[in-house]
Amino acid sequence: MPADIQTIAVVGTGVIGNGWITRYLAHGYDVVATDPADGAEERMRKAVEQAWPYVDELGLADGASKDRLHFEQDVAKAVADADFIQENVPEIEDLKESVLAEIDRYAKKDAIIASSTSGIKPSYLQRGLEYPERFVVAHPFHPVYILPLVEVVPGQATSKAFTDRATAFFEGMNMKALLVRNEIEGHIADRLIEAIWRESLHIVNEGIATTEEVDQAFIYGAGLRYAQYGPFLTFHLAGGEGGMRHMLKQFGPALKKPWTKLEAPELTDELHDRVVAGCEEQSGECSLSDLDQNRNEFLVKLLDLVKDYWPEATKDQQSKV
Repeated sequence: MPADIQTIAVVGTGVIGNGWITRYLAHGYDVVATDPADGAEERMRKAVEQAWPYVDELGLADGASKDRLHFEQDVAKAVADADFIQENVPEIEDLKESVLAEIDRYAKKDAIIASSTSGIKPSYLQRGLEYPERFVVAHPFHPVYILPLVEVVPGQATSKAFTDRATAFFEGMNMKALLVRNEIEGHIADRLIEAIWRESLHIVNEGIATTEEVDQAFIYGAGLRYAQYGPFLTFHLAGGEGGMRHMLKQFGPALKKPWTKLEAPELTDELHDRVVAGCEEQSGECSLSDLDQNRNEFLVKLLDLVKDYWPEATKDQQSKV
């Protein structure tokens, strides 16, 4: 735990905000949460309670406790003493700008302000701040309390010192802090996810496969491989003895073939109904809560396996030989 960060404020207690709260608590921090919505505190505490068994299984830091969570209705009071502030309001640019300006006004001058935005550039969000040098995007992935990736994106006015502090803070919580040096809409991971999502919609829209069949194609193929190596090392391995050099020479020309659609299909009523009906049929009698719990249990086990076999671990093993 960085010595200069002890108390964290979380602004916005939706799915992502509550995920951050759970991770922060699990790593021994004091957390002050704020959200103006009716019933926000009750929903927040329920979400933390439901997620706690999974962070407990992953391992709690010394002093970690749900009792270190406090709720404050007033944003100014919530952020006043925080060393790190995580904003998670909806992806509405004007709303985010307004909330971030309020946070900036009342936060300590050396406090880091981070936004969980999944697509908005940090330079846009920091333009109205009095102290823009301490602002970064910190984009996590659901469920935040299990998945380790966080994309750290500095804006044009963000100082290296604050970027380094934010990165060290996340790494101290066993997160994979991916520094996005050149800001771009959607950052890195969501752009990859969106490409798969667009192609999935085209395949369903054209009647090539059902939602379940598309999911199966990914789960039992690319999903398994990408969980270990990602797209580049996976194709490097697929190139045989020649690796990626052979892969690009042999299959590079196929990239020009019109396999993919690139742009998303129009979300017609027919496509909407087909996707919704497919997902509901896949779910069967399982409630969303059942699916959520099943996913969490799977991810906890998978994360343990990934840690043993991802490239960093492989390099460590080789260095000991």
